[in-house]
Amino acid sequence: MNRASSTAVLLMLLLAPAYGGQSNTKWAQPIRLHPKNPHYFLFRGRTVALITSGEHYGAVLNADIDFHRYLNTLQSDGLNYTRIFGGSYVEAPGKSFGILRNDLAPATGRYIAPWARSETAGYAGGGNKFDLDSWDPAYFQRLRDFLSAASERGIVVEISFFSSLYGDAQWDLNVFNPANNMNHAAISDRKKLHTLENGDVLAYQERYVRRLVHEANAFDNVVFEIQNEPWSDRPVPIPVIAAVNPFLQPPARDNFPNASELADELSLAWQKKVVEWITDEEAALPNKHLIAQNYTNFRQPLRKLLHGVRIVNFHYAYPEAAVWNYGLDKAIAYDETGFMGRDDDSYRRQAWNFMMSGGSVFDALDYSFSPGHEDGSDTEPNGPGGGSPALRHQLHILSEFLQSFSLADLRPDAKTVKRATGVIARALSTPAHEYAIYFDGSGPTEVTLSLPPGQYFAGWMNVSTGKMEVHEMFQTSGGEKILNSPDFQNGIALRIKRVER
Repeated sequence: MNRASSTAVLLMLLLAPAYGGQSNTKWAQPIRLHPKNPHYFLFRGRTVALITSGEHYGAVLNADIDFHRYLNTLQSDGLNYTRIFGGSYVEAPGKSFGILRNDLAPATGRYIAPWARSETAGYAGGGNKFDLDSWDPAYFQRLRDFLSAASERGIVVEISFFSSLYGDAQWDLNVFNPANNMNHAAISDRKKLHTLENGDVLAYQERYVRRLVHEANAFDNVVFEIQNEPWSDRPVPIPVIAAVNPFLQPPARDNFPNASELADELSLAWQKKVVEWITDEEAALPNKHLIAQNYTNFRQPLRKLLHGVRIVNFHYAYPEAAVWNYGLDKAIAYDETGFMGRDDDSYRRQAWNFMMSGGSVFDALDYSFSPGHEDGSDTEPNGPGGGSPALRHQLHILSEFLQSFSLADLRPDAKTVKRATGVIARALSTPAHEYAIYFDGSGPTEVTLSLPPGQYFAGWMNVSTGKMEVHEMFQTSGGEKILNSPDFQNGIALRIKRVER
């Protein structure tokens, strides 16, 4: 074989995806954990990881969001996931979390809730109060249209039913605040809203969950999340094992943001009830959907999940969230990031580090999506985070890199990379067949590998451009093999594939 043809074969082997093309067949089951490897998903006959940089969860409840344009953007950017809030929580325009143009903070009169408006004026966010005994057909039509549009584009949707309130600004706008509805569903303490001690509100919450579950049942591209950040209103400190920096002196060592928090027992009892509503409602319906529990921030070895939960959601996660909990054989999700400023490199590095540690989902909050900018072009400062077309392109590169492997066979690998000078290595592999390796830091680096005997192709990929910058073929009789990377900044990926004879 001449040099030109061998190079062509090399690139073909390195870049060839490990799955076939998408079929038009209607699949019988909603997205589920892969039966062979529950750290990834089986969706429409393909093994997938879920990766996105999406809008701030208001695509359905905010009438000013053109969600068709938004979903078109995700599709064209090669991303396959988005997250929405179900309608029970909104934020204050221009105030909540410093977000200036906030999808989750509808302008006056633009909040489309599951509940109909009454004849009485007085909702704190503008317009009439809500009638919790009546549904708004326009909301459910919009929800179905959104799920259908996402389905047509192959995009999976996480529906989060509830969220912590965080403060009075959000409670003042909440539909369950007795000042905002006509049903006198009195509650004495906003921090008990998501507990079983919330009075008449519990029955309204149950009706709301069951209705959304029923509406979404026909869709194969839906997963349910119980509650967003349940620990925020009802926190329990976590022992020092989870502290980011355990050498700080108390109380800083044990408090947010150096330490994670868990939801308390009152919250967990209520979350358990929500899971029961979901599973009971689906018992008589054709489809059964995955349920996610938002467990904590950062990282924590899990002690106990709620029964029926298949996806564990972390926010602002460290790779250890995936590593420490890999043995649960559940999907471990980086369910939210977006409070690290506007630098794309930060979020790209988070994504590579997490997904290459065995993670199943990566979801960045992308503030370049805002009302009127559903194409993700709002790149002016807009709160605590970033997001951009460039970041979405870079996350697509990560997605394509992972999908080019046989995901169902891929597992974390702590043995193949014996040493990588000056950088941190994270590897997934099908031993003696193919190896996906990410090096976090800047190079060049000298990598010492331990590989079984055989002939291999290796290619170094630029994680910002997706370009295969250096590639080679080598033979090893076993033992150590040294590879030298090209120069790089803020990460590089290495793909190694054994030549099967």
